[in-house]
Amino acid sequence: MIQVGIIGGSGLDDPNILQQAEEVTLTTPFGAPSSPITRGVIDGQRVLLLARHGRRHQYSPSQVNYRANIHALKELGATHIVATTACGSLREEIDRGHFVILDQFIDFTRKRTNTFHEDFSGGAVHTGMATPFDAHLRKVLYETSMTHGNHTHEKGTVVTIEGPRFSTRAESRMFRAWGADVINMSVATEAALANEAGIPYAAVAMSTDYDCWKEDEAPVSWEEILEVFHKNTDRVKGLLTKAVPRIGEA
Repeated sequence: MIQVGIIGGSGLDDPNILQQAEEVTLTTPFGAPSSPITRGVIDGQRVLLLARHGRRHQYSPSQVNYRANIHALKELGATHIVATTACGSLREEIDRGHFVILDQFIDFTRKRTNTFHEDFSGGAVHTGMATPFDAHLRKVLYETSMTHGNHTHEKGTVVTIEGPRFSTRAESRMFRAWGADVINMSVATEAALANEAGIPYAAVAMSTDYDCWKEDEAPVSWEEILEVFHKNTDRVKGLLTKAVPRIGEA
């Protein structure tokens, strides 16, 4: 039976999108997840909802217990994971408020454990990561988003940086040269762990700014991100409530 795990970025973890909601608190071999998990239903589809940064946004990107989050969703029976994230745009054509259905990542983090297998005492584990985002989930997200009138990019490469600081201009230009389309501080770690756990994973990224490569405007600020983010939160939640029930379709 399909049960969709939703990992909500800041402001995108609203339990009010669920019916028959109940809270589940658990621990894992990797510690506690970022928040209690809300179990409920969206239009008949069973769902698990988790707040990536905690319900008070108390965990910085480096503090998030990504392993516990993915392990907890798997333990509760998640068969698929859909994540939401704010991102900075590295491309002129990806404007503020646009959605990007990610298809590749570049991991530029430095401090995180991005595997469940820190040693090979039980045997070597090398997880394939050529296509880290599930094709079926991406198709559902893209088609649903377009149907509901969102300006949506069908694919895009995200570079995930450690944070919490923003990039320098030199870094931003380098990421563009590498072929990255958007930048954030979470998705690569999550995607790697979800793939290792054998759970199909996809993410919709909402562009909030142009990072700092675009020298004809001021570098990004947290206040600017929040302003764009709050204007578009309802559109992201609307996408989730329409897309999640379609995941079981062939």
